[in-house]
Amino acid sequence: MKRDRTFLLRFSILLALLLGLLFSAESFAGTADTDFSAIVTKLNDWATGTLGRVLALAIFVVGIAMGIVQQSVIAAAVAVAGALILNYGPPIITGIIAAVV
Repeated sequence: MKRDRTFLLRFSILLALLLGLLFSAESFAGTADTDFSAIVTKLNDWATGTLGRVLALAIFVVGIAMGIVQQSVIAAAVAVAGALILNYGPPIITGIIAAVV
């Protein structure tokens, strides 16, 4: 029984390594693609520009108002988190996606 588990474990590791080597070229699939670059640029400009700041401010104000109405800090905390994600998220996402190992 133990021998079967050891064989299965070794086979699984070997299979994972072989599949990793086989599909390693797929990890660079997003580096040369320019099909959606225009829409990515437009959305990134919107999110990091004036529109993104207005939306972040609106989320913040609505969250603070909801927190006052509900007498809870949770709504304000969610609003602050949403505003921070909208403001700082696109550069982080772009950096993660554009990173080449």
